[in-house]
Amino acid sequence: MPLGSLRPSPLVEQATEHLREQIVSGQWPVGTRLPGETALAAQLGVGRSTVREAVRALAGAGLVKSRQGAGVFVISAEPDEDFGTRLRRSAVADVYEVRAMVEVQAARLAAERRTEADLAGLDAALAARREAAGRGAAAFVAADIALHAGVVAAARNPVLTDLFAEFAPVLHEGLTDLVDLLDLPPGDGDASHAALVAAIASGDAPTAAHILEAELASTLALLRPAT
Repeated sequence: MPLGSLRPSPLVEQATEHLREQIVSGQWPVGTRLPGETALAAQLGVGRSTVREAVRALAGAGLVKSRQGAGVFVISAEPDEDFGTRLRRSAVADVYEVRAMVEVQAARLAAERRTEADLAGLDAALAARREAAGRGAAAFVAADIALHAGVVAAARNPVLTDLFAEFAPVLHEGLTDLVDLLDLPPGDGDASHAALVAAIASGDAPTAAHILEAELASTLALLRPAT
């Protein structure tokens, strides 16, 4: 299969994608030695440095490996998935289980570490969640996730914050579908969310964790039969 010349920009991304297609489609099976940099550069219409970066990206994805003195060889036809990609193709209930493990601990930390700015943000997020109840499932779920993101942010751990941000798109899609599927009333759980914010504000870590654990468990019980 001829590779064909590439458009001017972005060259590295395009070169990587073209070479990836050759591997994933089986044009270059596992064990195949890739053409040299000069040959690939000529076929793709790019410089050798662009080819070098593209091959490095393929190696990072677990598709190829350089062997000293022998060249670059295909070692897999299936690229390694990053965490975000893995989450997007996972069942929302499985994602929710991990979310619960992360967020319950985050609630404990939030009660211990929250600042006045965090509390103001949580109060605003709680009000926004209530207001969104009249604007449909998607808007309500987005507001609900924003409140939970505020709880995680108040834990003052950037790793937890980044991890929850990875969960958020999958949760939004799955929970919106759940609300529509089960015809759940938007605004459900207002009392428990208000109690969660109050527990964090008062510095009551055990209560904050208990409230959130119970709330997430009730949603997970709905997700399991529905998925």
